[in-house]
Amino acid sequence: MELYSDENVWQFVDDERKNINLPRRFSFGGGKNAECPDSHLSSARTSCASAASLPLWKMSPETPWTRSPMPSSPSPPLLYHCLASLHRSEGDIFSITVTNDFIFTGSASCRIHAWKQPDCTQTVCIKASTGQVRAILASGNLLITTHADFRIRLWDLSLMHHFRPKKIATMPRRPSLFSYYIKQKIHHKNTISCLAYNTVEKLLYTGSYDHTVKVWKVSERRCVESLAAHEGQVNAVVINEEDGCVFTCSSDGTVKIWRRVSRETSHILTMTLKFQPSPVNALALSRCGDDCFLYSGSSDGLINFWEKERISGRYNHAGFLQGHHFSVLCLVAVEDLILSGSEDATIRIWKREEGNSFHSCVAVIDGHHGPVRCLAAAMESDDIVKGLLVYSASLDQTMKVWRVKVYPWEKGEDGEPAWKISPVLSPSWVERKIQGTDY
Repeated sequence: MELYSDENVWQFVDDERKNINLPRRFSFGGGKNAECPDSHLSSARTSCASAASLPLWKMSPETPWTRSPMPSSPSPPLLYHCLASLHRSEGDIFSITVTNDFIFTGSASCRIHAWKQPDCTQTVCIKASTGQVRAILASGNLLITTHADFRIRLWDLSLMHHFRPKKIATMPRRPSLFSYYIKQKIHHKNTISCLAYNTVEKLLYTGSYDHTVKVWKVSERRCVESLAAHEGQVNAVVINEEDGCVFTCSSDGTVKIWRRVSRETSHILTMTLKFQPSPVNALALSRCGDDCFLYSGSSDGLINFWEKERISGRYNHAGFLQGHHFSVLCLVAVEDLILSGSEDATIRIWKREEGNSFHSCVAVIDGHHGPVRCLAAAMESDDIVKGLLVYSASLDQTMKVWRVKVYPWEKGEDGEPAWKISPVLSPSWVERKIQGTDY
């Protein structure tokens, strides 16, 4: 990899290297190999921004690099490194959620773990007597978890005693002998796979492998609506709190948009999105300024995205991002950055260009040795660079914490970026490619 710019920019990067305590032999320039597998300075690699995107081509028969057409304005350099890597021997982590102070994980080990940000010192482990914790979500002082008995537990984080949240409710409540019919209506009949919480309306949405989405009024601890949402298992639920729209995706290959039509929480299906005949595993909604984009990750390795029309509110298919070799399992959107975790054991960071729907893959993180099952991200405040803390969990039974920083471009006299970049891929991917093993 080669990067060229003025010395003052490199001085800024060198100062940052000292601040984050990278290994002493870490190399930023071309000509020296980085010897820390979890720390890379990555330049931009263009994604497939639409179905009509130009094809890739080989630079020469001797090189493993694959070159992509350059975007209208190249993406800024991105620096990332691994802050912590935690190995678990008690089962896979299914979900991660982040608050201002803590990271919570739900796993197959029947335990809820809480870790202190950002150094990940374990502070508490809560034993769940009802089996694995499949989905977990934090919103303000409320922690929501789903369990193997197909029920939901609510925890109050403001009442934490010795960093231990207090359980305040179980939904649905244990039925009496006279409420069997009601139980069948409001009780999920299979695994609750995903959660979304509308903080404005105080409504909780749960998606399940029983093909339904249920709406819960948290203040009353009850289910107020049940939607026969899909023909396959529901894998993700996302809410746009600005207009109340609810997005669901399923193994039936569809993404559906639901709108609440009354204060009695009735929802109607307004649109079905289906672009590829492949199971859809993940959703993310990105709002940045007046722009709103919906992203879906599917089992064919593609990330389709739709742009919301500002006047009509309709979502139009704007393209897809291509780069993962296997299924996309999880997505996270933070401002104009999209993070995707895949069955190919990598995490890709995509940046959307301001003012249009062009995306670039600005980093490929390959620190895991198994499928990346779940992701979470939180912004870090910085006056100079855009910073992220990224949390990833893999089926290799590890959880990793990454610090990601996107550096601004230096402008030349003509107002154009002063950097010149060459294509870059994940170093370990290149090594496997040279050895003849692609995955």
